[in-house]
Amino acid sequence: MRSVCSFAAALAVIAVVSPAVGQAPAPAPAPAKPRLIPTADFARETLMTGPVLSPDGTRLVGRFSIDGKERVGIHTLVTKVPLVNLGLPANHDLRWYRWAGNGRILISLAKTVPYFDDEAVMTRLYLYDIASNSFTLVGSNKAGLEGDDVLYVDPTGDWLLLSFQASVYDYPSVTRVELPSNKMTQVVRQRDDVWEWYADNAGVVRTGIGFNTNTWSMVYRSKDGERFRLLGKAKYDDEDAALDLIRFARDSDEGFVLNNRETGRYALYRYNFATRTLGEKVLDSPTNDITDYQTTEDGSQLKAAWFTDERDRIVWYDPKMKTVQAEIDGAIKGSENWIVSRSRDDSRMIVWTGASNNPGSYYIYGDGVMKRIARINEALKPAELAPTRYVSYTARDGLKIPAYLTLPVGREAKGLALIVLPHGGPYGVRDKPDYDPEVQFLANRGYAVLQPNYRGSDGYGKAFYEKGEGQWGRAMQDDLDDGMDWLVKDGVVDAKRVCIMGTSYGGYAAMWGATRNPDRYRCAASYAGVSDLKRQLSYQLAFKVSTRYRKDWRRTVQGDANFDPRTVSPLFTLDRLKVPLLIAHGDADQTVPFKQSKLYADALQKAGKPVEFVAYKGEGHGFSTSANLKDWLDRLDAFLAKHNPS
Repeated sequence: MRSVCSFAAALAVIAVVSPAVGQAPAPAPAPAKPRLIPTADFARETLMTGPVLSPDGTRLVGRFSIDGKERVGIHTLVTKVPLVNLGLPANHDLRWYRWAGNGRILISLAKTVPYFDDEAVMTRLYLYDIASNSFTLVGSNKAGLEGDDVLYVDPTGDWLLLSFQASVYDYPSVTRVELPSNKMTQVVRQRDDVWEWYADNAGVVRTGIGFNTNTWSMVYRSKDGERFRLLGKAKYDDEDAALDLIRFARDSDEGFVLNNRETGRYALYRYNFATRTLGEKVLDSPTNDITDYQTTEDGSQLKAAWFTDERDRIVWYDPKMKTVQAEIDGAIKGSENWIVSRSRDDSRMIVWTGASNNPGSYYIYGDGVMKRIARINEALKPAELAPTRYVSYTARDGLKIPAYLTLPVGREAKGLALIVLPHGGPYGVRDKPDYDPEVQFLANRGYAVLQPNYRGSDGYGKAFYEKGEGQWGRAMQDDLDDGMDWLVKDGVVDAKRVCIMGTSYGGYAAMWGATRNPDRYRCAASYAGVSDLKRQLSYQLAFKVSTRYRKDWRRTVQGDANFDPRTVSPLFTLDRLKVPLLIAHGDADQTVPFKQSKLYADALQKAGKPVEFVAYKGEGHGFSTSANLKDWLDRLDAFLAKHNPS
């Protein structure tokens, strides 16, 4: 499962050194009208994404593009050791990775498995040990579907706490797992009132939360060895009790939580877990939820907190990091600059800098100097790409819908052809003004691109979320149509030249939009879309899906228990489709099963409907090879030119 490749081929990128902080290159003047950028440039291999520094700052692990395929790679920063390329098992999706000490890496993989009379997604946790060059399973292969719920990792990487079901019929318990031997010792037994366990920064399991249809409950203990006691139960709509992202101070009942009591938006508070008392409010946003925060190692103080309004934001409480961020922002103006990973002592950091019209670069920062280690896409020039701007419009029921609009460079914003591009998810996800190869490809081809954060999108508070409950194919779809109408009314878009496309839920929304409103859209394109909502609900329910506002996933998606999901499923409404469809799916997708597109495409072809279907062998829920991404963009290019020329 492992091979070593020379890093010399990447040295042209890795060895480039940027000017020291304080010096920034002058921006190039934007052309009146850009060239037609080849699809190969948009699909170009990315040397590295998602880098994470080891605690001592000597190595990084990330996603590397090697021989046209995405791999997990380990790069040593301080010596000329070749890149370690970790080949992963076939038919698995990479979910996440993190360090366990300085010499071991935890990797979460997902796979579709038979589940009773259907299928479900299963996750498993693996350990790669650098010294022994070995890959081992962490935990038990006989566990329930979720096998990667890590509660705590010992700083030395010698052990961790893992929560999992012993079987699909059990509730989760917590086990201490020795690394790399995989010796397991149960430390907390299962309880029929706990589905999620939480540990403190010393590796002590402190609380558990359970969920049922209408309420959630919490059990708690102050220290190891104590019995858990029930602190109480609350309804999901009880803002006084709604908690998210629980973190404890070591050897204390104090800690921090996110709570939405005051405004319906999650804010950051101090919290006493023994008394369930909400304390001082530390941070909130006037428009959006606080999404995450970081504490010191003992959990007693804050280091940083994050939220997203029109773009991502960070608030530093650590004075040193606040100064570093100011230095970087002062040196590189006009870009978003993010410290994406740090060594434990903060002596070395990885910084990403970029914008909606700039794929960006990764840098190593230390001692006031930044050295570029990777450009994400050298073939693209920011001056030729289109900036994305934050906009909003009013839906038919009066709800304000935030969105992002990208207009083609060098064209008047009048009577343009439009692509409506809804995001995936749909819950717990939102669009941001980040670089997106599909958005930039479409804008380069002359299309306006609208990305609505329709009701139910993440980060806009409880009321906005609840407006999306039970609204698959209904009000959530209205929001997309209303965005189109807003642009038409303003004269930016030609109402007769609109197509809709997307991935995952966005693919569903594209297929359903073309079906529900056959006179509104000229065409639709879907990658990894859902065609049978009931089947997808069963697939996801088996793998304990949840959101911060609602743990009852079926109610979130379906709404009324008597509602028939087939009435908003493209697979069961074939007769209503009149416009051409382009449908694609990876046959190794573990998030939306391949059959969601295959069954639909087969039914359309049998019914004589206009459909083009392509299956990407070995691909998951996105594109892991530049060749497949290029093929998808080429197909889109031809499809849109034929059915909705810009």
